Amino acid sequence: MGEVLINRFSSRVKRLDRVFLNEKLKNAKSYDRIAGFFSSSILEIAGEEIESISGTVRLICNACLEKDDVVTATAAANALRKEWCANEPEQEYSSNSPRLKKLYDLLRSKKLIVRVLPNDVFGLIHGKAGVITLADNHKTAFIGSVNETYSGWRLNYEMLWEDDSDEAIKWVQDEFDYFWHHPSAIPLSDFVVEDIGRISGREVIDDITKWKAAPEPAQVVVESPVYRKELGLWEHQKFFVDTVFRDHQKSYGARYVLADQVGLGKTIQLALSAQLMALSGSNPILIIVPKTLIWQWQDEMKNLLGMPSAVWTGREWQDENEIKYPPIEDIRKCPRKVGIISQGLIVNGRDEYIEQLLSMQYECVIVDESHRARRKNLGEGKENDKPQPNNLMDFLLKISKNTHSMLLATATPVQMYPIEAWDLLYILSQKNDGVLGSELSKWRTNPEKALNLIMDRERINSNIDGLLEQCEWLRNPFPPASEDPMNFGVLRRNLGLSDDTFVIKPDVFREIITGRSPDSRRVGRILENGFMQNHNPFIRHIIRRTREFLENNNNPETGEPYLKKIEVVLMGEDEKEAIKLTPYLKEAYECAEEFCELLSKRVKGGGFIKTLLLKRVGSTMVAGLSTAQKMLNWGIESESIFDEDDDEFEEETPKRGRKKQSAEDEKYSEVKDLTEPERECLRRFVNKLDANKDKDPKYELLLSLLKEKKFAEKGCIIFSQYYDSALWVATELSNVLKNTAIGLYAGGDKSRIITDGIFKKCTKEDIKRKVRSREIKILIGTDAASEGLNLQTLGTLINLDLPWNPTRLEQRKGRIQRIGQENDKVFIYNMRYKDSVEDRVHDMLSQRLQNISSIFGQLPDVLEDVWVQIALNNKAEAERIIDEIPKQHPFEIRYERQAIGNIDWESCTMVLSEREKYKTLLESWK
Repeated sequence: MGEVLINRFSSRVKRLDRVFLNEKLKNAKSYDRIAGFFSSSILEIAGEEIESISGTVRLICNACLEKDDVVTATAAANALRKEWCANEPEQEYSSNSPRLKKLYDLLRSKKLIVRVLPNDVFGLIHGKAGVITLADNHKTAFIGSVNETYSGWRLNYEMLWEDDSDEAIKWVQDEFDYFWHHPSAIPLSDFVVEDIGRISGREVIDDITKWKAAPEPAQVVVESPVYRKELGLWEHQKFFVDTVFRDHQKSYGARYVLADQVGLGKTIQLALSAQLMALSGSNPILIIVPKTLIWQWQDEMKNLLGMPSAVWTGREWQDENEIKYPPIEDIRKCPRKVGIISQGLIVNGRDEYIEQLLSMQYECVIVDESHRARRKNLGEGKENDKPQPNNLMDFLLKISKNTHSMLLATATPVQMYPIEAWDLLYILSQKNDGVLGSELSKWRTNPEKALNLIMDRERINSNIDGLLEQCEWLRNPFPPASEDPMNFGVLRRNLGLSDDTFVIKPDVFREIITGRSPDSRRVGRILENGFMQNHNPFIRHIIRRTREFLENNNNPETGEPYLKKIEVVLMGEDEKEAIKLTPYLKEAYECAEEFCELLSKRVKGGGFIKTLLLKRVGSTMVAGLSTAQKMLNWGIESESIFDEDDDEFEEETPKRGRKKQSAEDEKYSEVKDLTEPERECLRRFVNKLDANKDKDPKYELLLSLLKEKKFAEKGCIIFSQYYDSALWVATELSNVLKNTAIGLYAGGDKSRIITDGIFKKCTKEDIKRKVRSREIKILIGTDAASEGLNLQTLGTLINLDLPWNPTRLEQRKGRIQRIGQENDKVFIYNMRYKDSVEDRVHDMLSQRLQNISSIFGQLPDVLEDVWVQIALNNKAEAERIIDEIPKQHPFEIRYERQAIGNIDWESCTMVLSEREKYKTLLESWK
């Protein structure tokens, strides 16, 4: 053994990088380092020396993670990504940073390997040490205060002790190996490595006109919050946005129905499409959504895309900063380029507002939950009848002519009848021959046969007359070249058809098919290869991706599924799991049924109003009691019985500013005039519950699930339709679960965080942030939380009540069974009382619910009527509704386009300035 070398270094005397680090690393064979926090500034100090190392550099570092972050590989990668982006490295480096490029090359080649250890495993790693294997195979070890950063080696006051004894080397190496191989140590994620490479070549476009000259979606989105604060976009999302934006730049615009299943991120796809079109064009964007979604849309655009917008509240516009603009008589004075309005404005709004909206030209009109726009004359055998549109459909048919692009979104383009999908395409086709062809197109004039042909219910003869008929379907509209360049593209070129021409004249096409030219044979091949099934307008303009498809098909670029599979364990469905009504609750429930029956005899129609008490008591005793007390005070107090979170009555209650009262408004007024027998029934109901309101069986089960079934430990979202139920449960849980923050997520400004019974008002954004950081692991939400909210850190869901609109159940499930969920398995418990309306409907549907769901992708809204009829004791009518639901999908898979591809936005180095982006989107309509 040679002489032991011990050196002591102080930065007070000499710079440590010069007298130690650079000298030791030059031409070394390897370097193992306990480095504190990882920083790219390691290469500012020893870049060339590290490159000269013949072997591997290994760094074990701290990260601001928690042990929960590294339970799964997905969670670990996501946590590292968020921490890296939170430090805004794109703002730290100037364009084309050579140091970052070197770092990227080292990381990509695995010459530099970094592993990260969460802070809460050992606390902060203040001990800094390293082992260097020199060129001659001799080793040396060092310890000291120096972190592996520019400031550590060059600026700070630091001390360092070098010792090359075998004992010292083994001691430091053992410490390093312990941390390096610790089960909580995780590799630096691929995203961080690739982002370092991207930032190393980053350039900023500082003028919007330069971007408009050659607009690329990646340049707008790659540094938006959805990439830097969230987890980016999945391939199916990028594909849709890219497809829409490419079409929007053409003369005929983009016309699509986005029909993805719940939980696949429809809102972000539509919002990003809107942003790109708003930036590239000069006209405004109009977004039309159900009442409960207007604020969710605004929040997602602001928080995921950094995108300003304005919401029409019914009297005024309110921008993304909650600034309200003075009430106006002209709705066209929107203060942002993107305006969001409620569907209720169209259905029940003032005529002058509707006329004003129809007087404008738009860049794009986007409609969420667009299946609400439908014809009134639905039914078998009515497909060729002229549509009798409801108010929303009528408005969309008109505004479709005033917009360059139009996007309709719905998870159920077919509720019951195939013609419903045709109606959506009919809306899109009002200004665009590329959708259903010209006015004389067979796709327009004979929808019944069109549907039968693509569903293979009917076939065209193979004789000459049949050939001519097939060509009529083919020539109008004639598919775009991009759909099949070798056939449609060549034919278009040979015929001199421009991209925006979709109709070939009959005599021109007849000349082709009766001749013997290559074009004639090409048309023959198109028809022989199943044109009607493979190239029809439904496949072309309806884009639907299913979770099953994305989970079970691999991305050829990565070899991994397009979407991580999330198993759902459904609980509470067994007959034995229905909650038994206690004697007092059973008597109260019978009173509610009696009240419902009395009301139904007196009031015609208005099923929602008549069954309201049964729905509320089916949620919690508190909700039922509160509702009955408010009903007794009808006419005495002005307080509404409705939760503002509940939009089921959106088309039934009076709207401010309406010119005249609708029939539904009159029913509402009629119900308020309760008879004495009805009041007596309500009083008995109140008396039964008031003495026992603290003994709710659902609450007892809820506590058991949270504690004994470990739902609280896994993270849980508890849903109720009603705010009074949600508030009561949150309060009670807070008093039982000591030192536990309980989140209450509700509409308006009613969101709270409750700890030990103490309420703290907070914003929805505060709650979402605390859920993401796991500060909140129990969240109680109204249905304001059922759409658009991302709860990937929560692994369980409890439905305190079952919404009578089945779409809501899917939306709730989509909060945890969604993109980015960190658990491989999630648990859902559905609560219902034995012999309640929900239980009776469940019994009636239990044999068919799964079949219906698998047929339709999700349950059709028409099933809501089953609940109402059972509540009104109309079992025969309920059975009739169920029997009308097709036993197989009325349209099958042929109308669905599983559109997906590989689009690389993540490596984009050219980015549009945030200032330019924001300034452009701040433009007003008028």
